[in-house]
Amino acid sequence: MADRVIGVGELDVVHAPGDVIKTFALGSCVAAVLMDPKVRLIGMVHVALPDSATNPERAKSSPGYFADTGIPALLDRMVDAGMRRGETDLIVKLIGGATVLDIGKRFDVGRKNQLAVRKVLWSFGLAPRSEDVGGTISRTVEVDVDQGRTRISSARSEPWEI
Repeated sequence: MADRVIGVGELDVVHAPGDVIKTFALGSCVAAVLMDPKVRLIGMVHVALPDSATNPERAKSSPGYFADTGIPALLDRMVDAGMRRGETDLIVKLIGGATVLDIGKRFDVGRKNQLAVRKVLWSFGLAPRSEDVGGTISRTVEVDVDQGRTRISSARSEPWEI
C-alpha cells in the first residue's frame, strides 16, 4: 500500500491494492482523474495551464503541466500500465478550475483550464462522469484503487465524494 502524491504539472498511475493517488491545492489548476475499472488502474494529472504553446520547453520536460500535453501523456502512461488503447469504459472525473486569486476574473485561468481539459478529453471520445469544478475554493483530491472513491477536501468544509 502506497500513497502517490503528484505535484503541479505531474501525472502518474496507481494500480496495486491499497494504493492512493492524491494532489493538493487545486486552485485554478484542474486534476483529471481517469479510472479503468477493468484493470483497477487510476491515473491523475495536475494541469496548471491550458496550452503548451506558451512554453514548449516546459511541455517537453513536464507534459502534465498543460492540458493539451498532459491528457495524452496520462493516457500513454495508463496504456503502459495495462490499459487497452482506445478503452472507452474509462471513468473520468474533473476537480479544480476555481477562481481563487483572480476574483475579478481578469485572467479566468480556472475556467480556461476546465475548457482545455474537456476539449482534449473529447478529442479522445471521453467526457467527465462527475466533477467538482469552479467556485472560489482550493481543493485537495485523493482516489483509492480498492474502491475508486474520489474524496475531495477543502479548508472551508468537511470532505466529500464525487
